[in-house]
Amino acid sequence: MHMAEMPRGRLCENEPMARHVSWRAGGAARRAFFPVDRKDLATFMHTLPRDEAVLMVGLGSNLLVRDGGFAGTVIFTHGTLAGLSRLALEDDGTVYAEAGVATPKLARFAANHAFAEAEFFAGIPGTVGGALAMNAGCHGGEIWRYVTRVMMMNRQAECVMRTVDHFEIGYRHVRPRFGEDEIFAAAWFRFPRGQTIAARGRIRELLARRIATQPLGLPNAGSVFRNPPGDHAARLIEAAGLKGVWSGGAQVSEKHANFIVNPDGKATANEIEMLIDKIRFEVNKKFAVQLVPEVRIVGKNAVGKNSVGENL
Repeated sequence: MHMAEMPRGRLCENEPMARHVSWRAGGAARRAFFPVDRKDLATFMHTLPRDEAVLMVGLGSNLLVRDGGFAGTVIFTHGTLAGLSRLALEDDGTVYAEAGVATPKLARFAANHAFAEAEFFAGIPGTVGGALAMNAGCHGGEIWRYVTRVMMMNRQAECVMRTVDHFEIGYRHVRPRFGEDEIFAAAWFRFPRGQTIAARGRIRELLARRIATQPLGLPNAGSVFRNPPGDHAARLIEAAGLKGVWSGGAQVSEKHANFIVNPDGKATANEIEMLIDKIRFEVNKKFAVQLVPEVRIVGKNAVGKNSVGENL
């Protein structure tokens, strides 16, 4: 990269994260960068101080930024890292998708190219990058089951290819085995051949089920907790008598107990986090089950306590 090359994207200071997360709550990011494309992201990464905390955000659908804000740099990928294509030289159903591609868009793309088993992506409210980072899934499908390789980007703006073996992959959990300071830039997926009409029908079916069972009309972050082995978090929360319970402006959804909603858009991040803590306490007290949050909580609270988050 030429030393004179500068990022072309938009760089903002004190960016309100409530505008960018699906809970519509939380504090501001000290800096926010909106890259133009993957090359622009690489240029920007090269300018970051080595110790700068970086947070990658797609649709903000699995994220809570505490009210005291995030002291590092947030990079927004949705709509910019948007490359999506079928590899013409591959005859086994390989699809290339950059980190900012919305997962429902990937589902429709795969269906339109007569690939099977990608329909579940339509039920994940996020981007490819976020889904890779947490091994997102629903309706029996998980993203890493279909990954053949990924493109990572490091602080030196280098793009590095990694195979699945490079990662420790579990239920809603992904960790690099060697601890590199890298972010997800893109991935290649392999799907079996199928039929477009059948795949589109399955997508419609899954979306109808989401609408019927989840509070999609209210600000939420999707499932708050991982399902414990052999059980469902929603069942435990409801059995603990917490369905519909409030904490300030935040409420345990009356439609699906594993969702916390912000009905009037007035909840603070602290109120949401307090409700998360209350649910964990009550379920553990009544059933001796430790619920593990699926959502990521970053930043510091209003009195300055830092979260235990990792820097990317």
